[in-house]
Amino acid sequence: MMLSVIIIAKNEATNMRGCMESVAWADEIIVVDSGSSDETVSIARTMGAKVYVHADWPGFGPQKNRALCYATGEWVFSIDADERVTPELRKEIQEAMVRSEADGYYCPRLSQFCGKYIHHSGWYPDYVLRLFRRDKGRFSDNLVHEIVLLDGKTARLGSPLFHYSYLNQGDVERKVEQYSSAAAKQMHEAGRRSSFFRALFSGMWAFARTYLLRLGFLDGVAGFQIASMNARTTYLKYSKLAALNRAS
Repeated sequence: MMLSVIIIAKNEATNMRGCMESVAWADEIIVVDSGSSDETVSIARTMGAKVYVHADWPGFGPQKNRALCYATGEWVFSIDADERVTPELRKEIQEAMVRSEADGYYCPRLSQFCGKYIHHSGWYPDYVLRLFRRDKGRFSDNLVHEIVLLDGKTARLGSPLFHYSYLNQGDVERKVEQYSSAAAKQMHEAGRRSSFFRALFSGMWAFARTYLLRLGFLDGVAGFQIASMNARTTYLKYSKLAALNRAS
């Protein structure tokens, strides 16, 4: 069974080597770069990846579909540059391909926030569909928060995929701006509308849902920070949507 690993990246020199080392056992690694200005491309090529550069940025879903088109394996594993496959997960992936009892497999994802692994706050177990038969799946066209659209049976793996998602406060602020802008654009294109009060209420609800309903308080200071981040992202998303509504 041939496995293709696909990665989309931009300016991921800090993460690329560790990510690729964790999947070096795959039959091929496909990297689609969207115009990196650091050493991302050279690192990927040095480590044996097939690298394709597309300078434009169509959004997460369309970019991952580009990477999928370059894959040649019967099975595909999609991984982000800030994620790592553990030896335990590798073993499960290989066994799942041999058994072929399903067409796609979800992995639990264990994420770090500024150096702390998060077990609550709605972050774990964060099941993501990453392993699938190439001819059975494709990515949604979402600009952000894309998912695999699978035509077939799914199952779950038990070992977590490690996710080093937010390294420091600067990383948090950058991603808050990136994700809120992309989400606002996506909602605007779908005909959604918003207002200041919608943004304010949605932000407050995002905090309460994360910190209380999803037990973020059990994650200590990090749980409060995640709840605050979710509140800010949600507030900005709807505020930016309201601005796009007014502009149009």
